[in-house]
Amino acid sequence: MTRRKSLFWICILFGLGYFAGWMNTIKPQYLRVNKQQIDQTLTTQNKNNLKPNPPECKQLSKLLTLIPKRFKDDDIIKVFKKTEKCTWFSNSAAHTNFRAQLTNCCNAIQNFTVTQVNTALGANLTYDAQPKKKITITENIFNLLPQTEPFKVPISKRCAVVGNGGILTNSSCGEEIDQADFVFRCNLAPIIGREDDVGSKTDLVTANPSIFSIKYQNLNFRRKPFWESTQVYGKALILLPAFAYSAHTNMVFKVSYTLEDFGSKLQPIYLNPSYMVNITQFWKSVGVTETRLSSGLIVLSAALELCDEVWLYGFWPFSKNMEGMKIFNHYYDNIPPKRSAHVMPREFYRLLQLHTKGILKLRAGKCKNKPTDI
Repeated sequence: MTRRKSLFWICILFGLGYFAGWMNTIKPQYLRVNKQQIDQTLTTQNKNNLKPNPPECKQLSKLLTLIPKRFKDDDIIKVFKKTEKCTWFSNSAAHTNFRAQLTNCCNAIQNFTVTQVNTALGANLTYDAQPKKKITITENIFNLLPQTEPFKVPISKRCAVVGNGGILTNSSCGEEIDQADFVFRCNLAPIIGREDDVGSKTDLVTANPSIFSIKYQNLNFRRKPFWESTQVYGKALILLPAFAYSAHTNMVFKVSYTLEDFGSKLQPIYLNPSYMVNITQFWKSVGVTETRLSSGLIVLSAALELCDEVWLYGFWPFSKNMEGMKIFNHYYDNIPPKRSAHVMPREFYRLLQLHTKGILKLRAGKCKNKPTDI
């Protein structure tokens, strides 16, 4: 009888081993995330303990390697809340590997911006959003280009990439952001009066051409208000998309001339269209298929290649926070979130995957409690 039991358990163990091996042959990218599986992942956790047992967090991390067929806001928020209860660790090996992939495809060190080093006088540049249109680099344009690449690697140990999401309102993340060695900001977002939440330090800020047409009448009339509004960024680099659409080129150059005429300390740099083509293809290869990448994802891509550690703030494409309360599109306005060509949960889900791998740290809650919150 004992011998029969032994044979029985040997067969069971062999069968389980074979089943596990078979499961490993399934490609995870084609599986759908199971909501019940997500809910059950941390059920054994002590509710009073904010640091779950490592196996439970590892299980959640593995679950996030799966790609859902649909990206529902509530499901992704639920997953993110689970990850918030796990201690985040920087994974230098994973980051180094991801950085190598970015360098191989895009090389932000040499190609993130158009310079006199990588673009010759008389060269023809192809607009990244209009591949049938080209522009010749005349002497006037060539003289506007920086003489050298603006970055050296690594530019800093820890970088903060600050998006403009309404999730930053009352976040108290300003002090933490300002402690970063290098701070990227997006679309000339206002910071005066909001320093507690978004900080004030700025090393690079992007500028969307729509800002100049909406707020400054394409700089066709008074230019001083624009110059005054940029003084808060000090000696930062200002990243301008001069070669995305041909209709924006002259206006972008007006920005450069305005800054020069008023003696601004801001340093204009110009996004390289070839970098844009390559980085768009890179993100498409991993499932981010939006028509145009967001400014945040563009600078994040460069930061992941240029920095040893990257922390994200204000990246939140949802209409409510983790507590279910409604929030606005940006921390500086009262416009509800809306779906656009690039603000999609799919992009956020990819960032969440990188977060769980330790490649970047995604901040979407309060960085510290204010006295009124205690």
